[in-house]
Amino acid sequence: MNDAQPPYWDQLDADAQFVARLIAETLKKPVRELGPEAARKLLGTTPPERPLTHLDRVDRLTLPARSGELRARLYHPDGSSESTGPRPALVYLHGGGFVLGTLDGVDEVCRAIAARSGWAVFSLEYRLAPENPYPAALDDCFDAFAWLRRSAAGLGIDPDMVAVGGDSAGGNLATALCLKLRDLGLAQPVSQVLVYPAVDDSFATPSWTEFADAPLLTGADARWFWEQYLGPDHVGGVDHLAAPMRAESLRGLPPALVLTAAVDPLRDDAEAYAERLRRDGVEVTATRCAGVFHGFFTEVGVFARTDEAIAQVARHLRDVADA
Repeated sequence: MNDAQPPYWDQLDADAQFVARLIAETLKKPVRELGPEAARKLLGTTPPERPLTHLDRVDRLTLPARSGELRARLYHPDGSSESTGPRPALVYLHGGGFVLGTLDGVDEVCRAIAARSGWAVFSLEYRLAPENPYPAALDDCFDAFAWLRRSAAGLGIDPDMVAVGGDSAGGNLATALCLKLRDLGLAQPVSQVLVYPAVDDSFATPSWTEFADAPLLTGADARWFWEQYLGPDHVGGVDHLAAPMRAESLRGLPPALVLTAAVDPLRDDAEAYAERLRRDGVEVTATRCAGVFHGFFTEVGVFARTDEAIAQVARHLRDVADA
């Protein structure tokens, strides 16, 4: 960072300030100026040869969907076996603005959640925009959720104990999936874990102005991601399965854990969504993670707050399983 530090700088803890400086040195152009292909190359993540969280078993899966075959990974907590019975599972949907993101990019966080919660974690590679605009990604999530419940017995999973979660764009897809299942009268996930979810397309809450130039995700880049997701051929209004805040009611959705980052353009939207869930009778636990910015949740071993947030997710899942 230069000497003219932004007003939010003192809200970041030491880990976040260090990473923000690295991002500023590495990301010479905004993502919207790089474009999808260059941004994917620059921001792509390759897991280390030795992951921070060792698991005895990670299955690489291919599953059928209306769009063709989808790739996924299933992370089994150690100790899983036929003798222990079927496990609950979390369907995890990665972030990346609907444009970026890979299975590799969330490998460490999926491992950590599985190890700490005792739940299996099913990580999906859904189609990305702009090549595949809305509703392609949501269709993939819908098909994968249905497939997982159908195939649960053979995977060592309890089909009646499947939750859904994700970060950023993945948080959008997780809650949109819940809305779609509710609208169709189909079985809901047992819980939704929403980490700084992108839920509103109005860009009107104060955090959009306060953190317009936040590290990693600026307000302008977030708007660009949204435009890629809708696609150039989109006409008419935006529906609630694209922007969940537009739903007339959130009644009937599963209990939710909502985590936000203190320095994030999306913060106020996500917190307003949590409050709407609460007003509509949905059980909600909402936590603002101090000292960090958008994207921290998947950076295992980088931010101390990441460890705390994963611990909260694990506790939430254990509580769901014990209820």
